[in-house]
Amino acid sequence: MDSFQLIVLVLLLLAVADLVVGVSNDAANFLNSAIGSRVASRRIILTVASFGILLGALSSSGMMEIARKGVFDPSYFSFADVMVIFMAVMLADILLLDIYNSLGFPTSTTVSIVFEMLGAAVMVGWLKLLAGTTTASSLAEMINTESLGRIIGGIFLSVVIAFTVGSIVMWATRLFFTFHLEQRMRRWGAPFAGVAIGVIVYFMLVKGLKDTDLMKGGFGLWVNAHIVAVMAGIVAVVSTSCWVLQRRFNVDPLRIVVLTGTFSLAMAFAGNDLVNFIGVPITGLQSFQIWAASGVEADAYMMDAMAKAVRTPSYLLYIAGGVMVLTLWFSAKARKVSSTEVDLARKGEGEERFRSNLLARVLVRRATQAGDLFNRLMGRRGTVILNKRFRSHGVEQREGASFDLLRAAMNLMVSSLLIAAATKLKLPLSTTFVTFMVAMGTSLADRAWGADTAAQRVAGVLNVIGGWLLTAVLAFAGAALMALLIYFGGNWSGIVLFVLVSAFLLRGHLPRRMRMQRSTRARRAAVGA
Repeated sequence: MDSFQLIVLVLLLLAVADLVVGVSNDAANFLNSAIGSRVASRRIILTVASFGILLGALSSSGMMEIARKGVFDPSYFSFADVMVIFMAVMLADILLLDIYNSLGFPTSTTVSIVFEMLGAAVMVGWLKLLAGTTTASSLAEMINTESLGRIIGGIFLSVVIAFTVGSIVMWATRLFFTFHLEQRMRRWGAPFAGVAIGVIVYFMLVKGLKDTDLMKGGFGLWVNAHIVAVMAGIVAVVSTSCWVLQRRFNVDPLRIVVLTGTFSLAMAFAGNDLVNFIGVPITGLQSFQIWAASGVEADAYMMDAMAKAVRTPSYLLYIAGGVMVLTLWFSAKARKVSSTEVDLARKGEGEERFRSNLLARVLVRRATQAGDLFNRLMGRRGTVILNKRFRSHGVEQREGASFDLLRAAMNLMVSSLLIAAATKLKLPLSTTFVTFMVAMGTSLADRAWGADTAAQRVAGVLNVIGGWLLTAVLAFAGAALMALLIYFGGNWSGIVLFVLVSAFLLRGHLPRRMRMQRSTRARRAAVGA
């Protein structure tokens, strides 16, 4: 086995590790609304999400656009160069995501992979420039700046839009339903569920299944041509079904909405974000197969063929889906990441994880002043009526729930709507940023952040957003450093880095009890010595 064959094998092993750390972080995107509202037992929630993940992975198009040509132009790099880039990206990505998981911070796997590809490609291009094998003008052309600019701009613009839309829609919804849901849900629950599930189904068609053979065939063309009639029919059928279930079997329509939304987001996550985890290793494997058949030296064979569409074998997608599901069930770090968003969105008092800071206090003070101005415009009578609609005192909250089912349903509905709209308009965004900021916006509108906790909650949101910005910097720098080490050390240095990263991951994933037992034995040995 030569060094390049070994590198390909390492890349495939890194794909499994990246699936584990990636799912541990991204699971919060589709689990938090269901878990935070306690819509069902954790086992049922995970089962619903697992079916969504499997369907998403099996229906994935397998087109690894980001890894092939989304960030850099492969025609400027040799086979040896792209293998350096791929190894650097995977090593940096696993380390970065595992650190975020350990801290319990949600981040964007799309942002991390894009900036890692950028950092590694820029470093390799710069080293080629220093070696005299390329020119400064070629270095500028290596990076797909137009595509990169759209990705970055769209991703960070989604933060503001998601928070704003989530706040407005939740405020209007709560104003109508109030916290006393029984009577209004009895009358309006079925049509509300019909509209909400209609939006979620539309999201599934536009985002979750958009690249599948089903939607590219005659059925997909027919659906797109009659989308208004199709959605109206779905809303009518779902509304009628929910009415029957509610009246005959006392089934809460909001439970159906939340579980459907969880399934939908899990499916879309697996179908579309799969490229963030296995795109680079699979592209590395396909690049190796193309180069091996050429008979040309690795340093001389330019990777123009990477720009062509290459479909990932179905069995690899099946394996990836299985790894995702196992991670969802058994990853302790996935629960830690989920708890961060749930705690920040929690209704009521409790231990606050984040401490307030100056910026958070200034923002809370300005928001309070804006609220006072709004109350003066509403007048005393209007303010009393409005406050009565948002009064949650005396409302029993489900045991262990951080918020009610109405807010959980709105989180999923608004997130689905925004992601579907962006997909339809071909605007790039981060599902992590959208789902998190929608949840924070609905929390604010739902008055979950009281006077005693607002500064801490805002500080928490600012810390998470700061972590997102730091993701881009760390991803770029980490991948560039890895590329530098592998470029000068050769393929075997990449193997050594893989061993070191594996040791770091294994140590962090050892059961806590085992680590404590080791620490106890070490202390006893030190005392005995």
